[in-house]
Amino acid sequence: MDCDRCGAEAVMHAAYSGAHLCESHFRESVERRVRRRVREDDLLPDDATPEDPERWVIGLSGGKDSVVLATVLDETFTEDPRIELVALSIHEGIDGYRDASLNACEELTADLDMRHETVSYEEELGVRMDSVVEDDPENMAACAYCGVFRRDLLETYAEELGADKLLTGHNLDDEAQTALMNFFEGNTEQMAKHFDASIGPFPERRESDHFVPRAKPLRDVPEKEVALYCHLRDLPSHVAECPHASEAYRGEIQELLLDMEERHPGVRHSIMAGYEELAGVLADEYREEDGDGPDLSPCERCGSKTARDICRKCELVAAVDAA
Repeated sequence: MDCDRCGAEAVMHAAYSGAHLCESHFRESVERRVRRRVREDDLLPDDATPEDPERWVIGLSGGKDSVVLATVLDETFTEDPRIELVALSIHEGIDGYRDASLNACEELTADLDMRHETVSYEEELGVRMDSVVEDDPENMAACAYCGVFRRDLLETYAEELGADKLLTGHNLDDEAQTALMNFFEGNTEQMAKHFDASIGPFPERRESDHFVPRAKPLRDVPEKEVALYCHLRDLPSHVAECPHASEAYRGEIQELLLDMEERHPGVRHSIMAGYEELAGVLADEYREEDGDGPDLSPCERCGSKTARDICRKCELVAAVDAA
């Protein structure tokens, strides 16, 4: 098929829109959606100056999503003195796997001349995921431990780096999967929290004394399009799956969504449109019941903000140490 816009050979067909695009117009389409999300989520600062720029910390794993996000943002704001981009990578302690992905991070940030910081579970928490999986003191999936540890370190180090915003590379498929999982589990509280800690799509709730505001500028772009963009631009990325990945339930949701999208193009976009509206209503309801939300205080062990005496991260670290 030929490109709808210029007649050149098309490299992709988006069934949800009917568009056939050549390489140039496909790349332009991805970049436009990321930049539109930046505008719609009101990420651009009103009061930043070249003398006092905003610092955006990008969670960079070396996978296709974060690599594409960092590249598009760098090309968008490299000439804008109001924005400073910093990449933050987390080493979980998974032999072979994370070392290879960090190589991709280092290659990319060197190419972009972007500041790059790396922290590790071992140095910061005294644990390695290889050992955690072997001991498994809480009888949980590896991803459950890793998610808690990674979120904590991203938040902690974004704050230490002086971040005004923390950006992650969640794509459309990631977000639609999470939406369905929360809905199928009837987890209305998690639905309310899904966007409540983020900048968009609820900018009226963006200000928080507790956490660095987060955003997901890639969340309008399907996973396959992110992968194609990364391939066409020959960006350095690590494509291997984590050897400890075990989110069987998410995998089932992923297969369901892919099947539904094939038979009903556009279903992922529809899910997210309705989910965001529902999440906004739920977030407002929880805030009316709880005021400004749960009271947060420093964790007795690490000082992180938590609604408990001891945060979940410290509970898991203690369980691992005792195993």
